[in-house]
Amino acid sequence: MTGRISLTTTHHEAGPVATVTVDNPAKANTLNTLLMHDFIETFATLSNDKDLRAVILTGAGPRTFMGGADIREMATLDGPEAARAFITRLHRCCAAVRDCPVPVIARIQGPCFGAGLELVASCDLRLAADTARFAMPEVRLGIPSVIEAALLPGQVGWGRTRHMLYLAEPFTAAQAERWGLIEQSVPVQDLDTTLAAWLKSLLASPPGAIRAQKALMRKWEHLPIHDAIQAGIEAFAAAYATNEPRQAMANFTAPAAPARFAR
Repeated sequence: MTGRISLTTTHHEAGPVATVTVDNPAKANTLNTLLMHDFIETFATLSNDKDLRAVILTGAGPRTFMGGADIREMATLDGPEAARAFITRLHRCCAAVRDCPVPVIARIQGPCFGAGLELVASCDLRLAADTARFAMPEVRLGIPSVIEAALLPGQVGWGRTRHMLYLAEPFTAAQAERWGLIEQSVPVQDLDTTLAAWLKSLLASPPGAIRAQKALMRKWEHLPIHDAIQAGIEAFAAAYATNEPRQAMANFTAPAAPARFAR
């Protein structure tokens, strides 16, 4: 069995939310070449869905989020070209998450190692059960941590990144939250309740604004501050090419609005 990438869609009043599940529990939800191809194709399909509001990325079963890339397959790579092709496919999985035009939320319910952690780093938001464990063990296998591990210094700092990549030791969800790798750690029984609350907040905003915000933040990653600010000015102006801001502001200033936004 090579496993599969499963896709389900939940239809909310504000629009559909997709759940992408790496379903290979017999092998700790590791990614092999066939699963990588399916993963990339699944996200390509989702990215073309103009009505989509958000994506949840998770692993099958209650015990494991994702064990990384398939070590047995990596052990068969017969030289630099085969290795380059393999790791490029894995990068394309991470890029598919980052390039998805709507927010991708990682739902982490168990061990998250290597490539699994790189996919998590590629997500927009990350929620983990307090029983989750994380590690970047590649150097123990004779290879460096690469591709989207390059995102980690911007998320946890250079010192934490060196700690993770050089020592290759597992760390807890509490540590991951403290370091800034994940946004929140909750008791496992509260994982889906918290995720539902996140989705409720996300879906409360107009869809165009959320898509524009993600596109702008992707630009910010590559721009010096002056250019990043200018990109924001252009994004603000472009928002008014639609009626979305006027409608949202009218709703906000309506007489009943304070009660809706009160805590």
